[in-house]
Amino acid sequence: MGSELKTEIPQNWVGRFIAIWSGQAFSILGSRLVSFALVWWMTKETGSAVVLATSTTMMYLPQIFLGPFVGALVDRWNRRLVIILSDSAVAVATLVLAFLFWTDTVQLWHIYVLVFLRSLGGTFHFPAMQSSMSLLVPEKHLARVAGINQILDGGVNVLGPALGAFLMETMPIQGVLAVDVVTALIAIGPLLFIPIPQPVNGKPVVRITPRVVIQDVAEGFRYVVGWRGVLIILSFAMVLNFLFAPTGSFLPLMVTEYFKGGVWHLGVLESLAGAGMIIGGVILSVWGGFRRKIFNILAGMGVMGCTAVVIGITPENGFFLAAGAFFVEGVANTIMNGGAISLIQAVVKPEMQGRVFSLVQCMSGVASPLGLLVAAPVVEKLGLQPWFIFCGSVSIILAAISPMIPDLINIESNSPSSKQSRLESQERSVAGEED
Repeated sequence: MGSELKTEIPQNWVGRFIAIWSGQAFSILGSRLVSFALVWWMTKETGSAVVLATSTTMMYLPQIFLGPFVGALVDRWNRRLVIILSDSAVAVATLVLAFLFWTDTVQLWHIYVLVFLRSLGGTFHFPAMQSSMSLLVPEKHLARVAGINQILDGGVNVLGPALGAFLMETMPIQGVLAVDVVTALIAIGPLLFIPIPQPVNGKPVVRITPRVVIQDVAEGFRYVVGWRGVLIILSFAMVLNFLFAPTGSFLPLMVTEYFKGGVWHLGVLESLAGAGMIIGGVILSVWGGFRRKIFNILAGMGVMGCTAVVIGITPENGFFLAAGAFFVEGVANTIMNGGAISLIQAVVKPEMQGRVFSLVQCMSGVASPLGLLVAAPVVEKLGLQPWFIFCGSVSIILAAISPMIPDLINIESNSPSSKQSRLESQERSVAGEED
């Protein structure tokens, strides 16, 4: 892994992983219900792309401005405690919003604040959880675990919209929000009893000050800059988030205004995309992906582009064609994301992963609000279909030209840890010849 000091994986890692994973599965489902309920409520109350764009922008702000610093803190703090506090804070914020709905005093800015707070918790939660995987799971199983996580995401995207639509029809929105509080408590439970190993990096324990955090952030930037392939991956991630963020945020408007559908039509599209993620996750967890994980990313990117173009050219009476394309897009998205996450987990040193994942989150988050800002007036005037065609075409082009970029195709063999391993091997060979 490119580090002289390594954290040993516990022999009973399977039981620990399943317990933590199961609790987080409930939490993710609860979060999906909240997201679905709030987006649908705002769509029906305002019908405004600007409102949906503002809500999505609030979601990305913590990632953009705090992401790199959060990663530095995660690499020094107890990661289990970070996850527990993140889940707890999100649950409290959601409970407050449920109270506002219950008392009929809720306003749009209340929802914006909740979205911001939930994202703030997620900004800590994501790098803490992802960087913990390489400390809980042996390296040879990381790609399969990434596939299992994608199955979870897909399952949540199938069950979440369907369950969300059912709950929105049968109970007030504050009841849906209360469900998320319960699922957060379920997620926290296993973490109270199961430890998560901390990375061993050989650094002295120091008091965390602003100067220390800035130094750690700078070290993270230098590490990524020294791995040129990652810079290209980050650039692609920024472009794809710029392009695809509006397709998700404005999807309810496409359902209501283009396909003339209702909440169940939105649920069908999102559920089929989730079903595709499940199939993609099964494929990745059983197969393990290409030996060179970069090809998982490129294959997923190309197929996602093709499905986006299909959705964009689908006629108004072709809802089920669009639904099928969303299913295939879910499969491709899983292969792409699973490959990217397992690549980072396998190659980046554990004591650096919090910062690297936060940088990925930050750089991707920067692009999404920009995409929403640019796309909002386009969608208001032309609808979402032209944007689907545009983003799909760019994605296909990126996937096509990528094999011609050596630093990208050789990203794994050119990583700092691989270079260090080759240097050590050469030094041992030289020493052997001298003997």
